[in-house]
Amino acid sequence: MHWQWAEFSELSAQQLYAILRERQEVFTVEQDCAYQDADDKDPCAWHLIGWSDADSEQVLAYLRVVFPGKKYAEPSIGRVLTSAATRGTGIGRELMRRALREIARAYPHTAVRISAQQYLESFYREFGFERVSAPYDEDGIPHIEMLLPGS
Repeated sequence: MHWQWAEFSELSAQQLYAILRERQEVFTVEQDCAYQDADDKDPCAWHLIGWSDADSEQVLAYLRVVFPGKKYAEPSIGRVLTSAATRGTGIGRELMRRALREIARAYPHTAVRISAQQYLESFYREFGFERVSAPYDEDGIPHIEMLLPGS
């Protein structure tokens, strides 16, 4: 497995296609949720991708970190996914650990916000996130805002 941390402009057309394909597979097909994935936030975000190999063929894990001030005041983690084939292997936790390390490097001592699917609250709590909102509906799925306090 090969990890890549990149800004939008650093992604090739083939890499972007693979990312969008996997996001569509997970969030639209698997979750049976019609929503606007292309939300104009990708160009103002870091992208963390776990590729199947160094040739960047298949996305095994992915998330994006929207720059501070573009969605929330803080950097914001979103579009967190693992491919169906890798779930239950710990790759999701590795994805989050790597993302939080990169965020700490890019934005030292800054809080991090996430709009999490409510059923994943305990997963994000493992990394220090705290619930900061009541549940709300986003695209037919219950969500909560969570915040990882800055140091």
